[in-house]
Amino acid sequence: MPDRQALVAKAGGENFSVGGLLLDAARRRLLLAIYGFARLVDDIGDEVEGDRAALLDWVESELERGCRGEEPQHEAIAAVAEPIQAGTLPLEPFRRLIEANRRDQRVHRYESFEELLGYCHHSAAPIGELVLHVFGAATAENIALSDRICAGLQLTEHIQDLREDRGRGRVYIPAEDLRRCACAAADLGRPAPTPRLRELVRLEVGRAGALLDDGAPLLRRLRGRARLTVAAYLGGGRAALEAIEAADFDVFSHTPRAGRLRRAKATFRSIGAR
Repeated sequence: MPDRQALVAKAGGENFSVGGLLLDAARRRLLLAIYGFARLVDDIGDEVEGDRAALLDWVESELERGCRGEEPQHEAIAAVAEPIQAGTLPLEPFRRLIEANRRDQRVHRYESFEELLGYCHHSAAPIGELVLHVFGAATAENIALSDRICAGLQLTEHIQDLREDRGRGRVYIPAEDLRRCACAAADLGRPAPTPRLRELVRLEVGRAGALLDDGAPLLRRLRGRARLTVAAYLGGGRAALEAIEAADFDVFSHTPRAGRLRRAKATFRSIGAR
C-alpha cells in the first residue's frame, strides 16, 4: 500500500482560482480545504496503484474519526473534519465524493445521459453545494441550480479528457450518444478526429452548455463574493466550451484550453447577464 501522506503531494500546490477573488482568509481556507479533500479522493480513485477501494474506505473512516473529534492521519482530511464538526460544512457531500470514486472502480461506462447525470450528482455536485455553504447560501433552490452548473462543468472536463479517460478504460460519453453519432468507444482513443467524432463532441458540448445555462440563474440569487466566485466557475466552463468549438471540436490531436483572457471575458459576461 502506498504512502498515504504522499497521495496528495499535488493537492497543496493546486491553484483553484480562488486567490484572485479577494476572499477573506476564513472562506479561502474553507475552499482550499474542500478542494484539497476532493483532490485526495480523486488521486486515489484515478492514479494510485494497489487497492483503491481499501484506500477510499480508509479516507471515509478517517473522516468519521475527525468528525468525532479524533485527529485524522491525513492533513487534507483534518482540514475538512474541523469545519464539519463545527457545523460549518455538512458531512454528506464529502461522502458522495468518496462514493463517486468508488463508482469509478466498478462502473466504466454509462448507457444514458441520465445515468451520467447520476454520476455527476456524486462527483461534481457536492463541490458546488459545499461552496454555497461556505458563503451561507445553501438553500434548496440554490443547490438545485448549482447542481446543473456542476454537471455542466463535469461534462466539459469529460469532453476535454476523452482520450485520457479512454486510456484508463473509462468512457464518460453515454453509449446512446455514441450510437447516435455512429461511433464506437474504441474511436475515442484516436489521435485525430473523424467527422463523426467531431459531431459527437459537438453534441456533448451542446449538452454541457445547456446545463451551464440551466444553472446560470443562480448568479441572480447571489451577492458579492459568492456571486463572483460562482461566476468564475461558470465563466471558466463556458470559456472551455468556446475553446473546444474554436478548435472545430477536435479534442483528439490536442486538448483545447481557454486562456485567461477568454475565461475573464466569459466570467464578466456571466456576471452581466440578466
